[in-house]
Amino acid sequence: MKGFRFAALLGALCLTAPVAAQNRAPLVLAAASLQESMTAAADAWAKKGHARPVISFAASSALARQVQAGGKADLFASAGEEWMDVLQKEGLLADRTRSAFLGNRLVVIAPVGQGGQVTTRSLGKTLSAGPLAMADTESVPAGKYGKAALEKLGAWAMVAPHVVRAENVRAALALVERGAAPYGIVYETDARASRQVHVVGLFPAASHPPITYPLARLKASTNAEAEGFRRFLLSGEGKAIFRRYGFSTR
Repeated sequence: MKGFRFAALLGALCLTAPVAAQNRAPLVLAAASLQESMTAAADAWAKKGHARPVISFAASSALARQVQAGGKADLFASAGEEWMDVLQKEGLLADRTRSAFLGNRLVVIAPVGQGGQVTTRSLGKTLSAGPLAMADTESVPAGKYGKAALEKLGAWAMVAPHVVRAENVRAALALVERGAAPYGIVYETDARASRQVHVVGLFPAASHPPITYPLARLKASTNAEAEGFRRFLLSGEGKAIFRRYGFSTR
């Protein structure tokens, strides 16, 4: 009788093990500016009975380098096309899974109750008056967009000596929140996510390359849930979540 019970238990474990493996949570690498929206999307997916995705937020550049170094992950949502291009050229994306995903806008922020309205004419003079918080302008998409906009509007040479480069756009936001910088350049969605800053200027869309967020499944992914979550993010229901946080959808 004991032998029968042991055999039955062993059989049950064998039957459930593959199911558990199939239902394990996918790992998503997502740009720092997606914190609230991607978290909400993961929660919505979990409410449908799926394992809740595990999300790692950081600068798109740092996440892409993690993939290049062989780090295990299933999906990558970047805040710019450049780093996704790098991974695609290296054959690290699953075929036909890359999609244009979201859009955003670039803004100037100041602490609540401080900072006057910034116009394209006053940009250089205003932002060069003190530290300017930006994501790294050489590698992080938000910083590169910001630098391109300032160059286009003729303000970069004046502003550059005063730039405080942060590791990602949320770190730049935090500098302004703490009062360490009177102004910062972030995405509009970052400004909406904070009650401690307000928008004092909006960059013209033509002043920088289009801000796009591509999404792709990574070639090394073996997670059975990853493709389903990718399709959910691109669905009407998924995109509606991101629109609630201020993103435009494609």
